[in-house]
Amino acid sequence: MTHVRHLPARPGEQVDWPAWADADLVQGYRALGVDRPWRHQAEAADIARSGRHVVLATSTGSGKSLAFWLPALTAARTAVASSTLDPGRIESVGRRASTLYLCPTKALAADQRHALDRLLTASRARDVRVATCDGDTSLDERRWVQEYADVVLTNPDFLHFALLPQHRRWARLLGSLQYVVLDECHAFRGVFGAHVGLVLRRLRRLAATYGSSPVFLLASATTSDPAASAARLLGVETSEVTAVTADASPAGRKTFVLWQPPELPGGDAPWSDLLPDDDPWATALPLPAAATRAPDDRAPPGPEDVWATTDQGPLAGSPDAEGSGPLGTGERLTAEPADRPRRTATAEIADLLADLTVAGARTLAFTRSRRGAESVAASTRGHLEEIDPQLARQVSAYRGGYLPEERRALEAAIRTGDLRALATTNALELGVDISGLDAVLIAGWPGTRVSLWQQAGRAGRAGADGLVALVAREDPLDTFLVHHPEAIFETPVEATVFDPTNPYVLAPHLCAAAAEQPLRAEELGLFGERAADLLAELVERGALRRRPSGWYWTHAEPASRLTDLRGSGGDPVRVVESVTGRLLGTVDAGSADSTVHPGAVYVHQGATFVVDELHLEDGVALVTRRDVDYGTWARWVTSTEIRSVDESVAWGPLTWGFGAVDVTTQVLGYQRKRIPDLQVLGSAELDLPARTLRTAAVWWTAPAEVVEAAGVTVEALPGALHAAEHASIGLLPLLATCDRWDLGGLSTALHVDTEHATVFVHDAYPGGAGFAERGFRLGATWLRATRDAIAACRCTSGCPACVQSPKCGNANNPLEKAAAIRLLDAVLAHAPASP
Repeated sequence: MTHVRHLPARPGEQVDWPAWADADLVQGYRALGVDRPWRHQAEAADIARSGRHVVLATSTGSGKSLAFWLPALTAARTAVASSTLDPGRIESVGRRASTLYLCPTKALAADQRHALDRLLTASRARDVRVATCDGDTSLDERRWVQEYADVVLTNPDFLHFALLPQHRRWARLLGSLQYVVLDECHAFRGVFGAHVGLVLRRLRRLAATYGSSPVFLLASATTSDPAASAARLLGVETSEVTAVTADASPAGRKTFVLWQPPELPGGDAPWSDLLPDDDPWATALPLPAAATRAPDDRAPPGPEDVWATTDQGPLAGSPDAEGSGPLGTGERLTAEPADRPRRTATAEIADLLADLTVAGARTLAFTRSRRGAESVAASTRGHLEEIDPQLARQVSAYRGGYLPEERRALEAAIRTGDLRALATTNALELGVDISGLDAVLIAGWPGTRVSLWQQAGRAGRAGADGLVALVAREDPLDTFLVHHPEAIFETPVEATVFDPTNPYVLAPHLCAAAAEQPLRAEELGLFGERAADLLAELVERGALRRRPSGWYWTHAEPASRLTDLRGSGGDPVRVVESVTGRLLGTVDAGSADSTVHPGAVYVHQGATFVVDELHLEDGVALVTRRDVDYGTWARWVTSTEIRSVDESVAWGPLTWGFGAVDVTTQVLGYQRKRIPDLQVLGSAELDLPARTLRTAAVWWTAPAEVVEAAGVTVEALPGALHAAEHASIGLLPLLATCDRWDLGGLSTALHVDTEHATVFVHDAYPGGAGFAERGFRLGATWLRATRDAIAACRCTSGCPACVQSPKCGNANNPLEKAAAIRLLDAVLAHAPASP
């Protein structure tokens, strides 16, 4: 335990129900234990009822759903009552006020459906027809939703691929659309956020065609400037969105622990007994009297230093005769002691989860991967089996890739308390209502402070006290954070960053909009200033046709297939049991090679299966149930190849380039490691195809003379380039309006195409997304900002604020902060005077 922070409790502030609220709904809420709403709930509901867009940005568990369901359901019931009072009027039949609820995940939609059913049952208001409609919905159910549903719960993907392209089938819903709810809207960031923003513009356009102008209600985690983010998402002026940020819900006292796993015993190696107890090289040598420096000189000694002769012996003003460099030299170097290997975060989380379960606590354990979730759940069950087999059955895993019915069964079990502990990925980070949790364990830094506080907010919901523990992985970033609590508790949360005017994202949505209904000149303002120029380019390329009445899509294939909102890289691979033909789950197409290759161990709810065959062309992995005591870890290689140099600029001896690159990843083989000690049992080679991402990249070179001028040694060069790469990726979002998760990078001491040391930064999307091009245009400005950010950071050897990255695939190693600054100085010495 490296730090404990006690977050004080917060009292709640309740107000009366709005006068316009439906009386039956109010009674239903009271029956469910909500006597009166919190002030922020009533304030946001009043704003929406008045016809203004509103974003409610308060903490996890603050009851944001009441703020949007109260006006939405009241409007639906009012419309139902009107049609009942005057059934002879045709408009009363087709204009029941409808609501469209959008959220990032199916799990959240299913949870909201469950909550709505409970509310409407308690209210005895079964005249409001609620339905979930997504990719799992059958055609018969979908037709019922189109014809009858008052409230439709879905996601942006369904809007893009199904509802908007087939809008005529949804004419009733679109024509009566009064409210659109966007839940957990802080998840709409980066390129995904830009896609969602354009889907919403298309929705607003079609709703207007059918005669409706819906009010948007957005629910968000606590973020920076929620009104501006909401306005950008909707495509309206910031003045048209009202933000409610004062959280009036009660919060219990929360204990937040930063935890670093213990070091592993150092004497386990087979040669340990051969080492002497005392290291003869660690014996301090007397400090030469002639090698004394001024007491205020804190820099390392250099060959040009002038050494004073003195008879004082030890350094003047120094508490002892030794510096902090190599013993006997007197050098005052700052160096971090080398840590011995530590227990893994997942092993530590499993122990903590078992202890909390035995103590009777209800706990969520967040992990960084699907494998991690399964591993934590299995290890925890193993610990509990030795104590009480009944307790072991109350622990489970929850992750992406489960079948819909499995997800819903687990969600129900969590709500009812049949499950006491759950190891999960960030699939449960968003607002699934899980009340009564006592503790949250977080295995490794989740990447952003918004995510951290979302996960931590699960502990102590409904005003109860809670415990949160962030357990560091063996990663410099995690290690830094658990030893620097101010970087967590005194640093504001991030803003939600995305750019709907990005031409790489905008172009396919203009085509989709034209396919839905021909684009008119007067509608272009909805899509931003770049729309007119981009349409002209699309016409020139033959994607659209220009007619006096507007722009038309004339191709047979659906325009919605031109883009994938989430950039998932294809349809998921189905995991099927060979003997029974049972579908176990799915794996993302991009990760199938490394997770369900032949010989891989696939874990599903604690049961182990071994992959027999992987058919990539059919999207199927065939597995056999088998109890094994090992796991498999894939081994792959990644390379970046320059396919075209679209533009280049010479900075003296070095070159800045921009163009198309192929980022190729190929799984070469895998290792079998015994669980839990991870001893390598064997390895195997694989013959799998390479996966190539053709995208856009910006790069700069550092020829040998530049590296030499920087004083960077051959040994330090990889770390210097790696640090510069990380920092530049972290700084580019300030110039390109993107998220660092929208970018990728590579640094190498010698690249085959450039023949020099090179740093690449590429867009993480097929074809590019415009971010790398922006970096090329602002090369000097970008690199100066990168250098200044590293140099201004007060850390010694690198931290998350400068050169460490939360998404580094090499565990932030090697990194050389000081060498990176010298290298960037040498590169910038050749930069043009003006950016």
